[in-house]
Amino acid sequence: MNWPFNIYADYHNNSVIQHHYNYTGKLKQDKYKDGLKPEAIAFVLICLLIVVENTIVLVAIWKNKKFHLPMYYLLGNLTLSDLLAGFTYMVNIIMSGRKTLNLTPLLWFLREGGVFITLAASVISLLAIAIERHITMVKMKPYHGTKRKRMFALIGASWALAVLLGVLPIIGWNCMGELQLCSTVLPLYAKSYVLFCVTVFIFILLAIVVLYGHIFHTVKKNTKRLGSLRRKGLARRSQQYMALLKTVTIVLGVFIACWLPLFLLLLLDFVCEAGACRILLKADYFLGVAMINSLINPIIYTLTSKDMRKAIIKLLCRRCLITEDGQVKKIGIPFLECSLSKAETAIHRGLETTMSSGNGTSSPIRIISPKIKAVKL
Repeated sequence: MNWPFNIYADYHNNSVIQHHYNYTGKLKQDKYKDGLKPEAIAFVLICLLIVVENTIVLVAIWKNKKFHLPMYYLLGNLTLSDLLAGFTYMVNIIMSGRKTLNLTPLLWFLREGGVFITLAASVISLLAIAIERHITMVKMKPYHGTKRKRMFALIGASWALAVLLGVLPIIGWNCMGELQLCSTVLPLYAKSYVLFCVTVFIFILLAIVVLYGHIFHTVKKNTKRLGSLRRKGLARRSQQYMALLKTVTIVLGVFIACWLPLFLLLLLDFVCEAGACRILLKADYFLGVAMINSLINPIIYTLTSKDMRKAIIKLLCRRCLITEDGQVKKIGIPFLECSLSKAETAIHRGLETTMSSGNGTSSPIRIISPKIKAVKL
């Protein structure tokens, strides 16, 4: 490691950037000779969409008091981290190309670290959500005063870990002065640091899979056990169980599809010598795919909730989609038709109330129902 007392003396010298980029072979790319390429502009537009989409979700949560509950705190935190990830990556792209070679090492670390921190916060927020759902649905911890504290603890821990991972290079874990230790994808980062971060993220992925798998197993076991107590409700619980399977499968599938290519690329970066693996020079595309996760997260985690979907529709187009009695008009698009029958509304409100307040009930059937509903949010 190269610690601060050795590196800050060079932070005013932008020739350090050129030296590292030349060593890794990145200066041979046209992107460092001309302005923004078409693919870079496309990534900027995607980032703008991420910012707009997540901003809408945050405003919907803020303007609706029914969402001012601990159960929505982690969803809001995930949305905020995705919004910031889109914004910082957009700034990163604008500051890339020829502008990269004019940066000082300090500015370079700040540029890359900002993207890394917000992306890490998004990934760790997924783990925090999985932990909270596991505590709530498997451990059956109460939803009273401890719930709010638990939420803030998880949010604080997720950002603390993300910031810690992001600032390690700027406080010394870098390769300045030791070119043979440098990453090709991130020329001022040490390969050992890149490997460490990938290992952390892989463990996060495995932890999410294990937690959801345990939740899944518990819900399935309880559904079977309680089926004999109320035969008439068995079909409905089976449908809820299948919805749970679909939601969890989408969540994990999208996460893996978006992040695994980047993880594999960074592992390849660790084993390849400088200039040996040309695919490492295409890292922007792999990072762009990972950013798509921040675009899809709000859809998975919020728009699967009828209440949230209805709130967003009201926010965007109240007059054209909402009737005078507050119902969503039927316009032939099932995804946008959020109105419920009276029976469905009663069931939905009952489950939401039980989830939010944690009020117990003597009926075991009432216990399993909020469990299943909670994962769909």
